Amino acid sequence: MTPPSVLNLSAYLMYATGKAARRTLSEKLTARGLRLWHLTVLTLVADLGPQPKGVLAARLDMNASDLAKIVKDLADAGQVTCVRSLADRRRVDVRITPEGRLALDHLSADIASADDDLLTPLSEAEREQLASLLRRVHAHHEEATPANSPRVAAQARQP
Repeated sequence: MTPPSVLNLSAYLMYATGKAARRTLSEKLTARGLRLWHLTVLTLVADLGPQPKGVLAARLDMNASDLAKIVKDLADAGQVTCVRSLADRRRVDVRITPEGRLALDHLSADIASADDDLLTPLSEAEREQLASLLRRVHAHHEEATPANSPRVAAQARQP
């Protein structure tokens, strides 16, 4: 049972709810042989286009060797390819494949199902309001992360 006094702490409620959301989403991903990092990398490359491995690691605030393992898993599954950059042969760009886009399409239904499970007690309007508020809080904190530093932005713009 949750102690009543912590129910007045927004940070605790976000932590506990986030834990439940992660567990629900992880179960859906595990059923497809994926982890949350696979989804994150695949989505980032789908949204932003080909990305150098170093830039991906920095944007995700992730250790480069951990990112390399995730990219290898996705490449082994045919969902991404790693290609030398034509502009800078030292860079290896991670690109999503048609199979990766198809996997994301299938995952969208799983993600929607996880959201429905988590947000069952809320109406549609309340869900939209919560999402809007969470995006604002997230944007505020994301601006201050190392992954959004000028160095990472400059790396991403390099040819």
